[in-house]
Amino acid sequence: MTWLSLSILTGGLLFQAFDADQSRLSAVGRPNILWITCEDISPNLGCYGDRFARTPVLDRLASEGVRYTNAYAVTGVCAPNRSCLITGVYPSTLGSHNMRCTTRLPEFIKCFPEYLRRTGYYCTNNVKTDYNFPTPKTAWDECSRKAHWRKRRPGQPFFAVFNFTITHESQIRLPDKTFFRKTGRLTPEQRHDPARVTVPPFHPDTPEVRQDWARYYDLITAMDYQVGDLLKQLDEDQLADETIVFFFSDHGAGMPGCKKWVWESGLHVPLIVRFPRKYRHLAPGRPGSVCDRLVSFVDFAPTVLSLAGVTVPPHMQGRAFLGPQAGPPRQSVYAIRDRMAERYDIVRVVRDARFQYMRNYMPHLSWSQYVSYTEMMPTMQVWRRLAEAGKLNAIQGRYFRPTKPIEELYDTRADPYQIHNLANDPKYQDVLQRLRRESRRWMRQTHDLGLLPEFEIYRRAKGSTPYEIGADERLNPIRRLQEVADLANQMNPANLGRLARLLKDDDAAVRYWAAVGLVALGPKAAPAREVLQAAAADPAPNVRVAAAEALAKIGYLDEALPVLTAALRHPTPFIRLRAINVLDRLGEKARPALPAIRQAALKDTAARHVASYLGRMIEYVPKRLIER
Repeated sequence: MTWLSLSILTGGLLFQAFDADQSRLSAVGRPNILWITCEDISPNLGCYGDRFARTPVLDRLASEGVRYTNAYAVTGVCAPNRSCLITGVYPSTLGSHNMRCTTRLPEFIKCFPEYLRRTGYYCTNNVKTDYNFPTPKTAWDECSRKAHWRKRRPGQPFFAVFNFTITHESQIRLPDKTFFRKTGRLTPEQRHDPARVTVPPFHPDTPEVRQDWARYYDLITAMDYQVGDLLKQLDEDQLADETIVFFFSDHGAGMPGCKKWVWESGLHVPLIVRFPRKYRHLAPGRPGSVCDRLVSFVDFAPTVLSLAGVTVPPHMQGRAFLGPQAGPPRQSVYAIRDRMAERYDIVRVVRDARFQYMRNYMPHLSWSQYVSYTEMMPTMQVWRRLAEAGKLNAIQGRYFRPTKPIEELYDTRADPYQIHNLANDPKYQDVLQRLRRESRRWMRQTHDLGLLPEFEIYRRAKGSTPYEIGADERLNPIRRLQEVADLANQMNPANLGRLARLLKDDDAAVRYWAAVGLVALGPKAAPAREVLQAAAADPAPNVRVAAAEALAKIGYLDEALPVLTAALRHPTPFIRLRAINVLDRLGEKARPALPAIRQAALKDTAARHVASYLGRMIEYVPKRLIER
């Protein structure tokens, strides 16, 4: 019996067991559980030692609970994280790893509140879902702006989620009048002076950057007030002594170079858990204590089930860190970065208690790909402007290098901002090799879908789900794809012959990675002209687009542009988005394609978010091509 078949079977048996035992389950003695979540903040709270922060409510919550110092998101952006939080399964296993994609779940994978509901819990969400899959009707008793524990039956235990959006990155760049209205509860003493901001070394020290960081802190204080309001409601209802309270953020700071990225500032989140006296035996420490256990978002679902006395389903990939089903402490946490809005990238991360390893699968692309939403931030605008003017120092300018290293390794104790890459340091080769092996092992164990092009995932999953095809080695040949990606990423002309031969492989995903390798070689791929010309007519559209980019880079623009403009008319937005990304990278050479770019929008319902990103590029790419 395969791992997937066993998961399906045991998942079904588990639900049968829930049905059989439901009459015997009693709500008496089971804790209420409250999740208070916010958006886009790192542990910039007073209780975490940040002297610039003004967060009295959360500081008090930490003094009454346990403060976790090593809690990590699985990526630097919301939607893939939320899919992980609600299922206990990694996004790269579910097929929910690309930002604002739409995956499908197998029948046996449920949103974890469904397990709670079957045992008598009242489950509410106020209000954000953003799971990268449609929210099942059975996930919540209520999911709305009015959802509240107060609507449950008398005495019924509850699991409630309240999400505060005031700290979202978009709030930092609001017009002054709107910003000060939204932060109107702050006293003058609570306002953060831009002159006193500590600017991280990777950002330029400018008035715009200082203003954005000061506003970031102001919004955290405004959120602190909102947390206080909710905790007051808990007290008013005389439920504080019956409720375990979690507070955490959906990923790290909503600032450029932090959000959407998988360095420390994008992944590290605050996590506070308060246990009332009645349930203090479930806590890992006394009130006001600190826990340095490594915790990942994939652990949150099994942890809630463990605290509620509900059996953790075998398909969940996380490890409960509280309650009777808690496992031993983790040695590592893992993170991913895939398509971020309109830009494609692939990064895999392994982090232990001290070191963070990063494997860049698109090293030929810059860290600083243009993402229109991020570019609206004043910090990003001045950062890019100074980069173009050559006025950044080496640390600030690193983000704008045209390529990335294949591997990154950071000593997080000595280098908390992760600016000194140790991957080539002989003293750390043992650490590098250990974490490299662990990254590859984890990708294989979790059936990582990230090396399959997005179009291929959906094509191969027709009639099934991405989760199920991920576990099928024929449809997701992860070992082969890792090997071909390794070859492609080396950007070594000595590999040209092997890459050319792989362009004739039977598997379209293998051919795609071979084409990417030739793109990365740039003009050095010229000897492969004939095989690239053949690949430009490949049956797989991702291969055609990549081959066209490689042809353009070796000087055959007249052969590349017809292939790319034809891709702009492809029925699915995944291919049109790939093509317009290539045309944007070609710069002024792509000007003949401007009419085709302007007509690239087609109505898409199945992948409407991807189509909306395409729409953004249709708006701004022509301006960028004309202005260059």
